[in-house]
Amino acid sequence: MQRKKIVSLAAGLIIIGLLITFQGLGQVAQPPVQNTVPTPTIIRESTPSASLGVSGKEVLVVRVIDGDTIEVEGGQKVRYIGIDTPETVDPRRPVGCFGKEASGENRRLIEGKNVLLVKDVSDTDKFGRLLRYVYITTDNGSAIFVNDHLVRQGYAHASTYPPDVKFTDRFLQAEKEAREGNRGLWQKCN
Repeated sequence: MQRKKIVSLAAGLIIIGLLITFQGLGQVAQPPVQNTVPTPTIIRESTPSASLGVSGKEVLVVRVIDGDTIEVEGGQKVRYIGIDTPETVDPRRPVGCFGKEASGENRRLIEGKNVLLVKDVSDTDKFGRLLRYVYITTDNGSAIFVNDHLVRQGYAHASTYPPDVKFTDRFLQAEKEAREGNRGLWQKCN
């Protein structure tokens, strides 16, 4: 009788293990719809810093300037690291193909919301703008790495300037996927 219970228990554990493994594999194999960042379970805090498991400075976005530049509380401008979107506000250049769409997507994602700013190596660029990776936790609790999302969905190109190279490979892969998927500017501007 004891042996039968042990065998039943072992079989149950094996089945549970297989279900967990296959469920995890199914999630990995699915193509991303949006750039979500895995988040640890946090029970007491719901700020971007806590839910993303990365450290940085949480700030309120008061204005989206264009697809890759924002203004945060206190008037500081922030330039996204590792990406470049078509121009929309430079008076010396015409509005770039898909520039308005990139600005609109950036605005939709973060304007008026709290974001997490994460530094790489450099603090500012030659124009005095903070150089940062930008993360946001959405209302439904999913996390978005905004820099990567804009490239992956075809709103931006990968554009790396050393020494800020932490996510260069990731952004290049995201650009490749957007180009091959004919998304965003890769569909409209080629």
